[in-house]
Amino acid sequence: MNSPTNSTTSDNDKAHWDKTTRLMFTHLGLWFFFGYVVHMFVVPLNKITIPILNFPLGFYMAAQGSLIAFVVMLFMFAKQQNAIDREFGVAEDE
Repeated sequence: MNSPTNSTTSDNDKAHWDKTTRLMFTHLGLWFFFGYVVHMFVVPLNKITIPILNFPLGFYMAAQGSLIAFVVMLFMFAKQQNAIDREFGVAEDE
């Protein structure tokens, strides 16, 4: 038989998983944008030149901008996932 605590735990686990899944798909969408969509516009962006570096903006966004965005996204994902874990009482440090 299911006790009330099991159903509460199950509801808590489901809510945690729903929030984690939503976060994962959000970051996958951002990854797709920076990994593919930005690169589709490299040719028009190459008409814009970065003043100090004298690089075409499209080259910079494809070569460096996407990598910077990926690293920032990794740290953001970790911070957001830790917040979700704390909210549902499943954080590693607890």
